[in-house]
Amino acid sequence: MDQVKQGTDALFILLGAVMVLAMHAGFAFLELGTVRAKNQVNALVKILVDFAVSTVVYFFIGYTVAYGVDFFVGAPALAAKNGYELVKFFFLLTFAAAIPAIVSGGIAERARFGPQLIATAALVGLIYPLFEGAVWGGRFGLQGWIEATTGAPFHDFAGSVVVHAVGGWIGLAAVLLLGARSNRYRKDGAISAHPPSSIPFLSLGAWVLAVGWFGFNVMSAQTIDKISGLVAVNSLMAMAGGTLVAVILGKNDPGFAYNGPLAGLVAVCAGSDVMHPAGALVVGGVAGAVFVCMFTLTQNRWKIDDVLGVWPLHGLCGAWGGIACGIFGSEALGGLGGVSLSAQALGTAIGVLWALLGGFAVYGLLRMTIGLRMSQEEEHNGADLSIHRIGSTPDREVSW
Repeated sequence: MDQVKQGTDALFILLGAVMVLAMHAGFAFLELGTVRAKNQVNALVKILVDFAVSTVVYFFIGYTVAYGVDFFVGAPALAAKNGYELVKFFFLLTFAAAIPAIVSGGIAERARFGPQLIATAALVGLIYPLFEGAVWGGRFGLQGWIEATTGAPFHDFAGSVVVHAVGGWIGLAAVLLLGARSNRYRKDGAISAHPPSSIPFLSLGAWVLAVGWFGFNVMSAQTIDKISGLVAVNSLMAMAGGTLVAVILGKNDPGFAYNGPLAGLVAVCAGSDVMHPAGALVVGGVAGAVFVCMFTLTQNRWKIDDVLGVWPLHGLCGAWGGIACGIFGSEALGGLGGVSLSAQALGTAIGVLWALLGGFAVYGLLRMTIGLRMSQEEEHNGADLSIHRIGSTPDREVSW
């Protein structure tokens, strides 16, 4: 029976890893559909290569930083218990690799390729694993301090703060250091439209992300005996709430409609295992409103050129999810309890602060040394031709 349990656990978490791996295709197509046509190839290549860099760095450095586990032993030891520890690494890698995938959407259309890969290595090898290990690995004394201070540990079941808020606030630092795209905000105060290249690809990316998210959330249990249907239904309800509110506030705009469900899913991650489904619906709805309002504000009023809105979507909705866990996870509002609003607020604030410090440190150092931006000519020609020497539709671009 122990062998059956071990094999079932390995299969369970492997399926989760594959589902979250598929979400990276969602990141790619969401960015591809949102950027202009001359930057589509770059969006696809960037997400793939970022994942490859993340895999190598997380295997040799990041996973050890987060959990104190390394793989410098013989294959027989690695294969023990059906290789569960290796598959667990694979699953958690897909979370770690989401950090550069999130940042990628904010800095699209003007970031250099090489420096972003260096940033990926630093973020996945050190910045993210330190916070991941503190929250999920029980390392560095953070959880003990939060519990001693507030009476409860910081609860983040599937990463509203650990993954999404951290990625979103790092993305904000990168966007601010990089600056707006050329001619996006004119000196006379006018805002130049940079319309999406493909609404169908944007929607495809959102659908792939939404489907994979059920692996992201449900499989965060990591073993079959801890699986919870409550997590699945709460994810579904938050997705619906985010969609409906974003459609209403966004006045049927498809960009808002397809980011609404993602906002809801980001927010519900932290408390998906402790909330009542009605509470998850509210959490998702608030997240949809946060995204629509803050995306509009940052783009039009504050003139922060965050191309995919990664700070409102992941940074702010992730932070809301961390705090909302302490509200709607309480027994008074139908939750399972065991969470504290003060612990959630404190843990979320620490995550946001750490992400900002890490983001400004990594991207600030790169800007001072090798530079972050493409030249004006390269940006004008587009990242596809400037970096990859080919466009997304080469057969149409050939001159006969």
